[in-house]
Amino acid sequence: MDEATQMQVEWTTVIDGIDFGEGPRWHDGRLWFSDFYQQTISSVEIHADGSGTRHVELHYDGRPSGLGWLPDGRLLFVSMLDRKVMRQEADGSVVEHADLSVVAGGHCNDMVVSSTGIAYVGNFGFDFEAGDAPTTTTLAVVHPDGQVQADSHGLLFPNGAVLSPSESTLMVGETFGGQYTAFTIDDKGLLTEPRVWATVDGTAPDGCTLDEEGGIWFSDAAGKQIVRVIGSGDIDDPSTIRIGTPNNTYACMLGGDDGRTLFVFLCDDASPDVASGSATGSIISTRVDVAHAGLP
Repeated sequence: MDEATQMQVEWTTVIDGIDFGEGPRWHDGRLWFSDFYQQTISSVEIHADGSGTRHVELHYDGRPSGLGWLPDGRLLFVSMLDRKVMRQEADGSVVEHADLSVVAGGHCNDMVVSSTGIAYVGNFGFDFEAGDAPTTTTLAVVHPDGQVQADSHGLLFPNGAVLSPSESTLMVGETFGGQYTAFTIDDKGLLTEPRVWATVDGTAPDGCTLDEEGGIWFSDAAGKQIVRVIGSGDIDDPSTIRIGTPNNTYACMLGGDDGRTLFVFLCDDASPDVASGSATGSIISTRVDVAHAGLP
């Protein structure tokens, strides 16, 4: 097979001092993210030189992960360990939005929320941190009123997911499946017509972001690299782009005023034994040619 394009870029440090950053979102002119082990949700104000100032928006007694917003602006976030989606009300209080325990086979993780407030939430499917063998699980479909439905299609560790600009298609990375799976979204927000969108064998796709040409940038949790892949392609296609990162990477997001800044989250390791309390994680950024599209 032809080899993917290897790119060299200049990285800018946005902030450091985080434990494990997850769920990055560009929202209302700032970069938002969760920190698993510092138990916070923060926004980052980006300055002209590319550096950032962190603003802690929420302290949460748990492990926050994927982020999104309801149409009225209320924040949704995944509470990983108790397998719930939580909601921050207008007065700042945090309440349960949905209980995913009947769907999730392991810790809940990333989430993408549609413009109508439907959330698609992944979970590990097994006890990853205990070293259990991988097994398939399903996405949870959470309606704006908190009702939960389980999709019927088995996925191997569904992780970062994106919605197309029309919100008619959802693409989700399978960290242990070596592929992106696409679904057509019906008029009730449910997932239909599962199909392979791209094969990424040899990588572990984690957090991801979509661009205007239909490319998905993803953090390769196994390879210290950011990868851009096009639908119906594969990891070795000449159109695929690989960019090496200074440390392990688990999430990325396109944002900035023009949508062409690629923010990348780094950490020494995903394990809480290594990352918790370390403050060795960071966010770096570089500029790319194609702007953000779709959700998140």
